[in-house]
Amino acid sequence: MNPPCRLLAVLSLWALSVTASAAVTAWLDRNQVPAGEAVQLTLRHDGETGRQPDLGPLRQDFEVLGRSTGSSIQINNGNLSAQTEIVLTLMPKRSGTLQVPSLRWDGQTTPALALAVGGNATGNAQGGAPAGAVQHVFLTTTLDQKQPYVQAAVRLTVRLYTDEPLYQASLELQPSNDVLVQQLGKDRQSQTTRDGLPFQVVERTYLLFPQRSGRIRLDGPVLNAAVQGANGNDPFGMNGVFGNVFGRNPFGNMMGATRPLRIAGDPIVLDVRPRPASGKGHDWLPAQKVTLTETWQPDQGPVRVGDPITRHLHLSALGLTASQLPDLSVIMPVPDGLRAYPDQAKLDTGVQGDGVVGTRDQDIALIASRSGRYTLPALRVSWWDTTRNLQREVVLPAHTLDVLPAAGGLSAATVPPSQNANMPPSAGASVSIQPPPAPADGARWRWLSLVLGVLWLGTLAAWRISRRRARNAAPAAPAAARAARGVATAEARKAFRQACDACDPQAARRALLAWARAAWPDAPPLGLQGLAQRLGDAELSGLLKELDRVCYAGGTWQGAALAEALKSLPEPDTTTPGTAPALAGLYP
Repeated sequence: MNPPCRLLAVLSLWALSVTASAAVTAWLDRNQVPAGEAVQLTLRHDGETGRQPDLGPLRQDFEVLGRSTGSSIQINNGNLSAQTEIVLTLMPKRSGTLQVPSLRWDGQTTPALALAVGGNATGNAQGGAPAGAVQHVFLTTTLDQKQPYVQAAVRLTVRLYTDEPLYQASLELQPSNDVLVQQLGKDRQSQTTRDGLPFQVVERTYLLFPQRSGRIRLDGPVLNAAVQGANGNDPFGMNGVFGNVFGRNPFGNMMGATRPLRIAGDPIVLDVRPRPASGKGHDWLPAQKVTLTETWQPDQGPVRVGDPITRHLHLSALGLTASQLPDLSVIMPVPDGLRAYPDQAKLDTGVQGDGVVGTRDQDIALIASRSGRYTLPALRVSWWDTTRNLQREVVLPAHTLDVLPAAGGLSAATVPPSQNANMPPSAGASVSIQPPPAPADGARWRWLSLVLGVLWLGTLAAWRISRRRARNAAPAAPAAARAARGVATAEARKAFRQACDACDPQAARRALLAWARAAWPDAPPLGLQGLAQRLGDAELSGLLKELDRVCYAGGTWQGAALAEALKSLPEPDTTTPGTAPALAGLYP
């Protein structure tokens, strides 16, 4: 037999012997781990194989975070041997005594293994040490209130305690359809001592906004990180005790092997109170304090027809974000004869002490179309005092404006606005016809009559000329009005898309109607039904009907479909009269 044939025969006999003696074994790197720490399971297959083990039974109590495979062939004293190893990184799903089940691999079965997982890795809300053995890394959570009102801000404080370096650490709190989550401010770091051991503390604050009443359960915060393995070290002290928490450590891979770490905080349970029956007002504003102030520019001096006067409104609410505050230009009443041109509002959400403060600053330009005395009614914003559990209201008192005729015009201050309503604005300065004084004699009366007659004929001629010009060429809108309309449209459209992204039906309805008012200033629809009729689209009608239903009956709402379907509003038709607005819907 030639050498190649002899070698082939030897390899064939070796393969048969390996297959005949194939066996699988399994072992854990540790039999006891703290809660939140991963464990490594090694599976070894003696002999050559191309199959993979069935890992399905593991998923009942474990999550497979990582997997690596290696194989080797050895010749010892002329004997050939082969091995295949699979190393699995397992994260226990619960505490207690768990069993790593038997796994089938290539017709063989691994032995079952026992694993003791430490107790809950989270401390209580008052910061007490967790039960059982001392935990090196754990979380605590604290709520400022457990029975908030619906849509009211709840402050959640999460503290991470660690006495060993953490690598590539991240802390997450996932929102749900029932609770919106927003991080407040930046993380704060400090040091403390617990049970005689020094701990580094990272404190993070979240704001929770429950979207419905009743009991709501939210999964607790989850820490994902890596810690040094049993052989890891930090001989140069570059990481300190904390080891660059919530950031990538550039020396992490140089200081030895690491193992995954996942710690989940206790679930967050809220008993959410509904909007009280006594809570009136169009907007639901559950807050601790609300203030409303105003300034005027110019704040003194005469105001004439066509001159803009700016009203600056500042609304502040403790316990609400800026996005929850109402659009003041929508709720501000404006008397006939004045036109309002709101500027884009400035929204800001900040921190005040342990709470959140939302502010809304908005400038509204007012321009009078005729002279006279105008009274802006009181501006009222209703809100619910969550501290005293009662309905309250902030009020700006009524404000009076005396508007003089335009420069060079005759006085019209004595003519009531209702009498001037039908006078065309393009006819120039209005003319006030004062009752003549009692005549001293007949000649004086004749001269006064002649003067008044000439003035009346001049006014009539000017009006007829302006009408003729209006028929020949449509008058261009004033530049200020066009600019103000464009700003209002852009602001309302942006607010509408933000409300859709936040799945806030009430805010989406307000912004959408404000957008429609800016798009059709002469004949705006008064409700979603009227807007649906105006658009004449079956798909949009269904989406608007759903929004209307949610605003009235409550429940969850997803705004992505409406935002995608309604990206723009058509320009108003100036050749035909506008569609009659529909009746606005009723809301609790």
